[in-house]
Amino acid sequence: MKKIFWDKGHGGSDPGAVANGLQEKVLTHKIVEYGMDYLQANYTGFEQRVSRAGDQTLTLSQRAKMANDWGADVFISTHINAGKGTGFESYIYNGGVSSQTVALQNVLHGEILAAMRQFGNVVDRGKKRANYAVLRETKMPAVLTENLFIDSNDAKLLKNEEFLKAVGEAHARGIAKFLGLPQKAKTAPSQPQQKASAGKLYRVQVGAFSDRKNAERLAEELKKKGYPAIIV
Repeated sequence: MKKIFWDKGHGGSDPGAVANGLQEKVLTHKIVEYGMDYLQANYTGFEQRVSRAGDQTLTLSQRAKMANDWGADVFISTHINAGKGTGFESYIYNGGVSSQTVALQNVLHGEILAAMRQFGNVVDRGKKRANYAVLRETKMPAVLTENLFIDSNDAKLLKNEEFLKAVGEAHARGIAKFLGLPQKAKTAPSQPQQKASAGKLYRVQVGAFSDRKNAERLAEELKKKGYPAIIV
């Protein structure tokens, strides 16, 4: 059973970046919730936890410790950028990291960027490395995503709920690919069962019976079973 730890950047007394009527902590909450829902609906063989279920205040070290204590297999921290730039970028720790960490960044970066570009020409700012606490202090493959800029024209996309949903789901697909999670069996939508009688009218011939009452009885039985019948 694989363990997935989601970190919603900022929260509580720390709203993160704020601009254009948006707050980073609200956007990261939405992205992660969409991602968790998508995993739950489409894959098996995993458990998932989140650093904050609502709008709690947590330190960076608390977030990393929660994932470490649980023994998570992956750690994904979602953020929204600021600084009047544009585009998407992802980060891993700039110290010694495993090949698994690099692989997780590669698959996540590709999935998320592809999803974003369905909404326009999103700039690829690249796969980067940094000395971020949640990347440095976690003991498992860990990636931090910066999902566009809150204080530039990117805000138009960040105000689009379908965009946020697509970004969250792309995070989930990347995680599932990296961990090799089995997909849930797709159940074909059930079709309304057609009655065998559709378009058919049954004629009960009186002449075939010695007694008309027998013909009437058969006609009634056919009707009860959903077969239209008339006596001729």
